[in-house]
Amino acid sequence: MVQDAQGRATSAPGTALRTGFAPTDDGHELYWRAVGSGPPLMCCNGVGVSTFFFKYIANHFRHTRTVILWDYRGHGRSTTPAHPETADLSIERNAKDLFSVCDAIGVDEPIVLVGHSMGCQVLLEATHQRPDRVRALVPMLGTFSRPLDTFMDSPYSRPIFNVIKRAADMGGKASTRALLPLYANRLAYRVGGLSGLVDKHYAMKQDIDKYLEHLVHMDPRVFLRMVDLMADHDMEMFLPQIRVPVLVIAAENDVFTPLHRSRKMAELIPGAELLVLAEASHAAIVEHPETINRRMDRFFAERLS
Repeated sequence: MVQDAQGRATSAPGTALRTGFAPTDDGHELYWRAVGSGPPLMCCNGVGVSTFFFKYIANHFRHTRTVILWDYRGHGRSTTPAHPETADLSIERNAKDLFSVCDAIGVDEPIVLVGHSMGCQVLLEATHQRPDRVRALVPMLGTFSRPLDTFMDSPYSRPIFNVIKRAADMGGKASTRALLPLYANRLAYRVGGLSGLVDKHYAMKQDIDKYLEHLVHMDPRVFLRMVDLMADHDMEMFLPQIRVPVLVIAAENDVFTPLHRSRKMAELIPGAELLVLAEASHAAIVEHPETINRRMDRFFAERLS
């Protein structure tokens, strides 16, 4: 891998891999990686997640498409705002940043957007902002509206988060990390399996460990601020206006995004298709990658040819 003098665009001679940093209109640098060649397919992460959850999709589609992976502000190698507690880390901002990445790479044709978890909200918002730049959508394991209101299908999820957020805002970075100790614990993978947050029979421990490692190294104030802002984001009224092909992917046992939210999304979007992964969790993107990739292959062949 070779980097230019400014560190802004990199390329490995003889390969289709490129990496770089996309500048935003307010001075941030967003890390991106593009692999393969062909029509663009761009992946939008969940909150607190970097590009690693899309490795199975990237490895599969790199042979037929240009797969673009990127990090939100404060995630991965992208720059972190100086004051995360008040920074604009909204879904609207993330969608705008998405197009900054496209511009930096030189993508000038409509793109297929794939989103996991919060990434579903980002791709819907991006479609709302710039419908002319979107070719198709694959929202998976995420919702279209106010995710904390249906988190674990519990009326207490949002109030509990609000208490944590207020306590964190009063204590700064150190106290925020103290409020979120589980993800740094070696037992986190086991707890996730027992609680149903991941399916321990299908999820590879190294994939979940990568997620936990990323959380340990990112500023927890970024995580809480982004969750706080995405919690009020609502695209429900926009869904009937979507005019591009859509494949909604859901998991039967997803406690983060209950199945009924994915069903409603598919019902509200004209012509949308729905794949329900049996006995899968919110981490189905790394639990059942072959099934997901095959279904996406079929969707692209039938709806984009």
